Amino acid sequence: MADNKNLLAAPCLQQLPAMALLIIMLLHPPPAAEAQPSPGYYPSSMVTPMAFSEGYDNLWGPQHQTVSQDKKALTLLMDRSSGSGFKSKRSYRNGYLGASIKVQPGYTAGVNTAFYLSNNELYPGNHDEIDMELLGTVPGEPYTLQTNVYVRGTGDGARLVGREMRFHLWFDPAAEFHHYAILWNPDEIVFLVDDVPIRRYERKTTTTTFPDREMWAYGSIWDASDWATDGGRYRADYRYQPFVARYQGFRIAGCEVGAPTSCRPVPASPAGAGLSAQQRAAMSWAQQRAMVYYYCQDSSKDRALYPEC
Repeated sequence: MADNKNLLAAPCLQQLPAMALLIIMLLHPPPAAEAQPSPGYYPSSMVTPMAFSEGYDNLWGPQHQTVSQDKKALTLLMDRSSGSGFKSKRSYRNGYLGASIKVQPGYTAGVNTAFYLSNNELYPGNHDEIDMELLGTVPGEPYTLQTNVYVRGTGDGARLVGREMRFHLWFDPAAEFHHYAILWNPDEIVFLVDDVPIRRYERKTTTTTFPDREMWAYGSIWDASDWATDGGRYRADYRYQPFVARYQGFRIAGCEVGAPTSCRPVPASPAGAGLSAQQRAAMSWAQQRAMVYYYCQDSSKDRALYPEC
């Protein structure tokens, strides 16, 4: 009889660990995913979105560019024959320039979806550039957001002197639209994602490390297979074409080249220049959580080329 009781009790005993685990989980649930912190300052809310044609024109690949019926959104395509790009109608000496972007899921290795400032057409071989580039990937791996600054020709020729900071973002940029913006002022450049500062590049030395000549805003989708995904290990595979990039929420504010001297830059913070304590905390959160590369921490770089580090 005692043996029968033990047999009956055995299944109950086997269930105790699972029951105990369930009780522990109910009493002590795992922490929720960390929410994106509030920067406390939202420059995008200060700028009214414009229709695409109000601020931009097609630059190349018109056959791969479609404007929505309400004129507020743009779709760019890339296939084996071509990518596509657009350019702002006017040039600026400073400004807040941004767009909401949604990229394609799945296999997108080698595909570069970009929003950037440049004057390469005005200063060929000696241009300035400020980049935000969503670099395609392979299934199971995240997109990379690359930010970069080129000054006075450091992005021209065989020997590039890039100032890259890269991120694996805390969200999937292919799932929905997010706002990417460059706030470029005389003394600083702030890269923003949904108004969260992810990087601040400040003027520390001379014009050899900080862009201060007029620039235009650009957007594009193009084949960057030689370097974009894992250093070129994975290339664009046109069995998955067309590759699609969607833009909307175009925002431009700042001083055009012909603006009077009284035109003031868009402030980077409530105080004007620099970032507030809350913005710095949000940027620290983004960099600690999402940054995967910073050129100043790259021991293979020639430090003589990067005095700002």
